[in-house]
Amino acid sequence: MKPIVRAITLGKQYTIGTREAAYDTLRESIAQAVRAPLERLRGRNGKRTVDTIWALKDASFDVTPGEVVGIIGRNGAGKSTLLKVLSRITEPTTGRAELYGRVASLLEVGTGFHPELTGRENIYLNGAILGMKKTEIDSKFDQIVDFSELERFLDTPVKRYSSGMYMRLAFAVAAHLEPEILVVDEVLAVGDAQFQKKCLGKMSDVATEGRTVLFVSHNMSAVKTLCKRTIWVDEGEIKQIGETRQVVLDFVRSASQSVVEQNWQDPENAPGNERIKIHAARLRSLCEDGGAEVSIETPFQLEFEFWNYSCDRKVNFTMHLFTAEGAYVFATSSKVGPRQHGLIKEVVKIPPNFLNDGIYTASIQVVEDAASVYMHPQILNFEVHDAERAGGYWFGKWPGIVRPRLEWESQGLIRPEGP
Repeated sequence: MKPIVRAITLGKQYTIGTREAAYDTLRESIAQAVRAPLERLRGRNGKRTVDTIWALKDASFDVTPGEVVGIIGRNGAGKSTLLKVLSRITEPTTGRAELYGRVASLLEVGTGFHPELTGRENIYLNGAILGMKKTEIDSKFDQIVDFSELERFLDTPVKRYSSGMYMRLAFAVAAHLEPEILVVDEVLAVGDAQFQKKCLGKMSDVATEGRTVLFVSHNMSAVKTLCKRTIWVDEGEIKQIGETRQVVLDFVRSASQSVVEQNWQDPENAPGNERIKIHAARLRSLCEDGGAEVSIETPFQLEFEFWNYSCDRKVNFTMHLFTAEGAYVFATSSKVGPRQHGLIKEVVKIPPNFLNDGIYTASIQVVEDAASVYMHPQILNFEVHDAERAGGYWFGKWPGIVRPRLEWESQGLIRPEGP
């Protein structure tokens, strides 16, 4: 069968510290005139060292029609760059991409929307970009509106939409206008829990309709559910392509090395957005030594520090915990309410005799006014060790994710007759 998507030695190189060439505007010309004297002061003889980085290198693969392919990897591995190149948003430095069919991309909140146009107008604009006729868009219009649940705001310019509203409309448009190829980047990272569940259900429907889907996600359970084949991207290169369960297992094993503390001292370079930036994340034992080594009997806490730029908003934080294999252990949320402007700290405590021994991954999500505004997946990786067992206990691996020590009581009810 002829591939519907073909990547042939795709590569994308960026020059660090410079802007890509673009058409000059009056504003750019003025800004360049202001920057020029400062740039001449940098380095010897007004020159500075040019540094480059390959965000994507020698990526080659084929996708057949109707196939749902997952794309996984660490943050910064090159997944989003790959999708942008395939979607014709970014020009590749080397190689070429061949796509045979209409492509709809959901890469960032509001991608492809014109901020001055209303929700209604943007639905028709996106359909026209996909090459659809007005009658085709009309036939899907009510389904899009019903799915997005934005009927009241349909004639409001999308520049007034919240990030959650943007995502609702963007996903509804991408999923219902029936392109031959759907490119989705971490659709489950933004929006409330109900909408995320709705998106996953729609993705499952799309996967069974015979359309081709490229699906980037850090949610390994979603990838295993939706995708039969998965591509693992690591440091810009394709490390593995194959059956999803095996690729996910190999990826999780490679990422299982402990990361019990991360720090970002400069808000400019810290992960986050204009509302929140992460300052630090760490695991700390609540035993006397206070180290990072924990066993099933060790109480410990996960600490998250943020620069908070939101004021007078109902904010809360959710910590998601996964096993090394990607199984969802639990999610726990902080209290909802305003937080002080500036540096803040959120702490979640894990009691002893709760988690089973094994490797776990923690993700942190920031929720504002009941909508997710930022999520940092796999921010911490840690191992819970088994404890020393007294004589007479079984020394094998205990089954299950949790291993609580519950209270048992033995009672004698009827004494048998006779000696």
